[in-house]
Amino acid sequence: MEKKHDHIHYGQEKGHDCSCHSEEHSSCCEDKCCESKCCDGKSHESHECNDHDGCGCGCGCHGGGHSDGKSTFLWPGISFALLIAGILMNHLSIGWFTIPVVNLLWFVIAFLPVGLPVIKEGWEAMLAKDYFSEFTLMIVASIGAFCIGEYPEAVAVMLFYTVGEIFQHRAVDKATRNISQLLDVRPERATVIRDGETVEMAPQDVVPGEIIEVKPGGRVPLDGELLDAEALFDTSALTGESMPRSIAKDGEVLAGMIADGQPVRIRVNRPYGQSALARILNLVKEASGRKAPTELFIRRFARIYTPVVILLAFLIVAVPAIVGAPGHFDYVFSEWLYRGLVFLVISCPCALVISVPLGYFAGIGAASRAGVLVKGGNYLEALAKVDTVAFDKTGTLTTGRFEVSEIDSQGVDRDTFLSYILSLEKGSTHPIAKAVSVYAAANGGRELVVTGMKEISGQGVEATIDGKTVAVGNMRLMESRNIAVPEKLGKSSATLVICAVDGHYCGYLSLADAVKPDAQLAVQHLKDLGVTDVYMLSGDRKEVVADYAARLGIKHALGALMPEDKAQHISDLIHSQGRNVAFVGDGMNDAPVLALSTVGVAMGGLGSDAAVESADVVVQTDQPSKVATAIRIARTTATVVRENIIGAISIKVIVLVAGALGYASLWGAVFADVGVALLAVLNSLRILYMKHRA
Repeated sequence: MEKKHDHIHYGQEKGHDCSCHSEEHSSCCEDKCCESKCCDGKSHESHECNDHDGCGCGCGCHGGGHSDGKSTFLWPGISFALLIAGILMNHLSIGWFTIPVVNLLWFVIAFLPVGLPVIKEGWEAMLAKDYFSEFTLMIVASIGAFCIGEYPEAVAVMLFYTVGEIFQHRAVDKATRNISQLLDVRPERATVIRDGETVEMAPQDVVPGEIIEVKPGGRVPLDGELLDAEALFDTSALTGESMPRSIAKDGEVLAGMIADGQPVRIRVNRPYGQSALARILNLVKEASGRKAPTELFIRRFARIYTPVVILLAFLIVAVPAIVGAPGHFDYVFSEWLYRGLVFLVISCPCALVISVPLGYFAGIGAASRAGVLVKGGNYLEALAKVDTVAFDKTGTLTTGRFEVSEIDSQGVDRDTFLSYILSLEKGSTHPIAKAVSVYAAANGGRELVVTGMKEISGQGVEATIDGKTVAVGNMRLMESRNIAVPEKLGKSSATLVICAVDGHYCGYLSLADAVKPDAQLAVQHLKDLGVTDVYMLSGDRKEVVADYAARLGIKHALGALMPEDKAQHISDLIHSQGRNVAFVGDGMNDAPVLALSTVGVAMGGLGSDAAVESADVVVQTDQPSKVATAIRIARTTATVVRENIIGAISIKVIVLVAGALGYASLWGAVFADVGVALLAVLNSLRILYMKHRA
């Protein structure tokens, strides 16, 4: 609906951020919202912010102050009672009521409770130089109906318009509250341990370093480190995943998680405003301000559309008068004026201007619910058009952690072989050394007495154990010591840790970056959605990249790429081949590519801050399969928005033509206008309640 302040800051019910500096919001409540005052001059603190009028301040001023509870329908109820009584008295031809002046006064009184608020809004809109709002259409239609003696219909226009507005606002408010409650799950109180005593306080007052306690089933209010040995947490509020996550001692616990089955103690490491959940909320709130191209087009369309239909309504009245002047047909002014008024009422672009932005916000809310943050309606619309997806490998399709995938020992038993590996690698901080020492310790290896430890840079380590010279390292170490190894090891693309004793080969461990459990599923789900062009772009060796691509079913794989090489490849896909490319990455080196792609998708759980900041979409769960989920939600949103636009315009055109030809009444026009708007709003809201599975 093209209102004098036609923007709705969903998810900001208590934020009162009108963004009045924006060109689109230039008439935002004028001196009300932007001076932190509601329409009655009171401060926001004394109001429940329902955002009825779309200004973001929640004053509820639109349409006469739609407050909560029974008072919402009080004045419309009075108007309705007077209207029905008047219609009945007209029908029964009650003597005193047939007096023209009495009849007119009765319906004027019935009109005032619903008409005055709209007239006030229309006057304020005109003062703000918004001459062609829907208020103008309703006022002209009502006054015109009074002028031609259609008193009941004049009242009905305003009455049903007002009631329709109330229901629309309630539907929008309900969606706003649902999404706000869905996202803002931070507890209002935190239990702090001070001097052995528990103290209840607001999370904002807890400082980093303090210890908080969360009871079983309680929600964590602040980010921190777990002090208990191990605990389970429900992370569904952050990730959308129903499976509990096990967190070990000193592991990071995030605000919004729920302690599962046991009380936990956490040392706070971030203030309230900097928690992971606070960042999520900020991202989603900012997203509502980024409008999709379709949404911006509808707003521009509405501003042009309203004056055009007023002109057409005038022509419906005037042209027949001109054509009928020579005597071609009998021109009845009241009849054609009535048709023009019907045309005005049905022409209100309410369904489009309310339902389109609500559709995009519902899509953003549904994505958040699934653990995917979309930073704006514009990115949601772009995501719906994606036809090519390019993945980084390490940390995106893989865990980024080395795991032993194969073991072979010769000349010594397996436990002795693993003991040699553990004894030489246990003190190293290198990721490969840590991975093999953890594996060896867990699979029968034991620490032996080591002497003469010597590290060979870039190759491995060498030491003496029980008088034997033991070397553990890569192929270069074996070659430098002239140690013969099986031929297959020289051709392997895997990461190898080879062991030799007294110059003789005695075995190897093969390590691989573990593939994420849903990586293959992610590729398959994208193909199911019709995204058949899936790429893997990685800085890893070409042979390694090709191996991973084959395992995951990815046809296009490029390795040994520097960040600028990835950027160039994405640029070629977009500009040379006309693709809509989503790039999915997690590292700092992916930030330029994320910014360059049509839609940048970052792995937010383990990804770098630079990647998350540069991306348009953030996957909170670090699951690549969520990319398909995001695309599915985006496409559903696009479909619903198209349905609203096509449906609303089609129905309006039909009723407009019927009205111009004299086959529709003002009653029918009002019902059609309100009904179409309500259907469009409800259609938008169903996005929130659909099952969005990848």
